Amino acid sequence: MLDKLSDALKNSIKKLVSSIFIDEKTLNQFVNEIQRALIQSDVNIKLVFEISENIKKRAKEEIGKGQIAKEFIIKIVYEELVKILGGEGHKIEISQKPYKILLIGLFGNGKTTSAAKIARFFKNRGNKVLMVAADTFRPAAYEQLLQLGEQNKIPVVGNPNEKISSNIIKKFKDEFSKYDIIIVDSSGRNALEEDMIKEITAVKEELKPNEILLVQGADVGQSAKEQVEAFKKALNITGVIVTKLDGTAKGGGAITACAVSGAPIKFIGTGEKIEDIEVFDPKRFVSRLLGMGDLDTLLEKAQELMKEKMPEKDIEKRLLSGNFNLNDYIQQIEMVSKMGSLSKILNMIPGMGLANIPKEIINMQEDKMKKFKVIIQSMTPFERENPDKINHSRMERIAKGSGTDISDIKELLKQFMQIRKIVKNLKGKDIEKMAKRMGLSKLPKI
Repeated sequence: MLDKLSDALKNSIKKLVSSIFIDEKTLNQFVNEIQRALIQSDVNIKLVFEISENIKKRAKEEIGKGQIAKEFIIKIVYEELVKILGGEGHKIEISQKPYKILLIGLFGNGKTTSAAKIARFFKNRGNKVLMVAADTFRPAAYEQLLQLGEQNKIPVVGNPNEKISSNIIKKFKDEFSKYDIIIVDSSGRNALEEDMIKEITAVKEELKPNEILLVQGADVGQSAKEQVEAFKKALNITGVIVTKLDGTAKGGGAITACAVSGAPIKFIGTGEKIEDIEVFDPKRFVSRLLGMGDLDTLLEKAQELMKEKMPEKDIEKRLLSGNFNLNDYIQQIEMVSKMGSLSKILNMIPGMGLANIPKEIINMQEDKMKKFKVIIQSMTPFERENPDKINHSRMERIAKGSGTDISDIKELLKQFMQIRKIVKNLKGKDIEKMAKRMGLSKLPKI
């Protein structure tokens, strides 16, 4: 997510930290590098100069008092970026049930996928969610949402033969009271046309939504501001979902443009997977950009995936027993894979974002995890549950079945035994405390 901008900002901070002392010349060089990083990420030039002037002004006031701490300048950069991106952020508060969310937007921005992502997000936080397929314009829109619903066990209602979107809302409105959250996927167009405005207005009047969220792709860059403002004027949107942040150099421009448009960013899409969506929190977002980590988001993702993988009682039971076999180990590998790339995870750990870990080493470790998964899948149920019983002849058979070498299997078993030893040493009250600290008994609320 915004890798180029993040790398450039982190390199600037590393140079600052390596400086012997901070004077006005060092400060100016640092600010120039921040400016360059933001401009290259398509952030509006006027906004860039506003940020940089604020950094200079606040830092020079401290330099005038004497020696300034490097950490203080980094803090100023952090605070100025957070301020421009919305400060405290704007979370969706489920104030009543059913809470109705209407998604609108142009073609190609990922509206239907975003509907499923948000539905899954709220479902994993204990809400009963219904998705409504009200896109009567795009061919196969109903089938796409239905498929996403089936894959994630989220109910979907709609009528592929209906041509008037508001009629779909009218038909299923009586069912809404059975659910906590209703998410409606509406029709898009290539531009904000008059017929689209009429159609969404009719849906809005029938639905009476609590939120109207514009799904906006990050690939439009700075022009996102004009689009958001036009939708706000025409349809009175309450917020924005910024998608495609993982695959565009214009992401910095889009996210700052949306943030200053007057319609707050509520969610960001950070990848193609169904779980790749986050509540937009400017403080966490900037913390990751600057390499300062984001442990809260990392733990939330881990908790969410552990809840999906097995019921809470099963988690606690296995942790408290101290038992750990290769079935558990492969679940951990799958969980890490679902959380994103290893570099993405490391960037959420405080301090790791600024560490000089070569990307080649990170890529090698990711390849190793994939190989370990294939090896475990090639084992019999007995071998997964009793890794101590895996002798040389079993290794030969597993190696042949997985297309790997015996040395790979030995490396896997060695790593597994080390992890199992740690788990066994942490059983009982220590595990109970660790589970409590991780919040396994209660998922964080948005």
